[in-house]
Amino acid sequence: MLTIDGIKKVIMKLFVYLSEILNSKIVDCNDVVIGRLSDIAMRMSDEVYPRPEAYIARRTKNFFQKEYAHINVDDVVAINEDFKLKIAKEQIHFQRTHLKYDFTLGNDILDQQVVDTDHQKVVRVNDVHLLRIDNHLYPAHVDIGLRALLRRLGYASLVDTLIRLFSPKAAYLIREDFIPWKNTQVLTSGRYKNVLRLDVVRKKLSQIPPTELAEIMEDLDIFEQLSLFKSLDVDVQRKVFADLATQEKNDLIDHMDDREAVNLIENIPADEATDLLLSLPKDKTRQLMRLMESQTSKELRKLLGFAKDSAGGLMTTEYLSLEEDAKVKDALSLIKENVSYPGNIYHIYIVDSKDHLLGATSLRQFINEDPDKPILETCYSPKVFVRTDDGMEEIALLLEKYKFSSIPVLDEEDILQGVITTDDVMEELIALAWSKYKDKLV
Repeated sequence: MLTIDGIKKVIMKLFVYLSEILNSKIVDCNDVVIGRLSDIAMRMSDEVYPRPEAYIARRTKNFFQKEYAHINVDDVVAINEDFKLKIAKEQIHFQRTHLKYDFTLGNDILDQQVVDTDHQKVVRVNDVHLLRIDNHLYPAHVDIGLRALLRRLGYASLVDTLIRLFSPKAAYLIREDFIPWKNTQVLTSGRYKNVLRLDVVRKKLSQIPPTELAEIMEDLDIFEQLSLFKSLDVDVQRKVFADLATQEKNDLIDHMDDREAVNLIENIPADEATDLLLSLPKDKTRQLMRLMESQTSKELRKLLGFAKDSAGGLMTTEYLSLEEDAKVKDALSLIKENVSYPGNIYHIYIVDSKDHLLGATSLRQFINEDPDKPILETCYSPKVFVRTDDGMEEIALLLEKYKFSSIPVLDEEDILQGVITTDDVMEELIALAWSKYKDKLV
């Protein structure tokens, strides 16, 4: 009958650390040493735990020159102190260069920064905890602890002995700093490509608030930022991008393919897109504008023509509007149809056939009204608006006076050009106040 200690020993045999097996001898079916384990190549898949593809053998030729061989995982018959093969050394082909794999545990995972999607933080991998099943090794956890680092350096036994001598009950001796592989988003492989693109990871990342994801990205270098950003769904990308600082936005755009950058810009609110394009070098802005859809490009060109701190520069061209003969039920249907609309969906602007503003209303104004009531009869009174060349102070005063959360922007012919929200005004005021504060500090 197995005791608890016996069960523990059985379980321990199922697991092994990557640092413990790297450099292990690899012997063929005739017990001839053909080389040492250099790395473990993994196959990318939609499964939670990636499958091992090959064990990479290394040998040194002529004292200095290293050669590598691809050993199929099915050719391994035993993993103990050595890796035992069922084939002879003559069947193994060594070469100077590595073969290309989706990713490897040693080169692409050890010492890399990863996102712990459970605790929502960036950590560094010191070791990989592997599950052994039929001589196949699967990553079960990444180890981020100090003990893992000491294990790789070869000092773990010495440090463990000293700590047991002076503090036998120390938490260091029993605590494992593991993160389950399924909760891990590996950021980069070879500094440029994403390693894991699993649905389970995407779902976990999408559950992290965009503001916190943006803070996580601040702790990464640009290559890791780009890799993490690309692993997010489009809707989450848009929200995270909005919470990044201007310089981080510029760096991301600069390292993206132009088509990827255009797709992102076309999916963020027009006022944010305008601010971004204004902060980029003019050549870059022109290059991106040429790749945009004609309607998007036309709207952004119009916004780019206004001063940044004017109503025209602050406004967005994304808003919901209805014609003058619309009813309350039409307004409710319009909101339902545009739940994922990037602009403000709670305010609706009533215009005539030539886009002259006739009035503005909000969900609060008409949600309890008769569905057949003309929407014009629910509009605010008086008709409050600003002109495209009005300044920050006038906009802020009107928003404060009437307690509106948004205000329409008209040209000299009373044609609706866009809308400004309180958020747009606050962002500009905070930026202005901060710049003045920094000038005083200098």
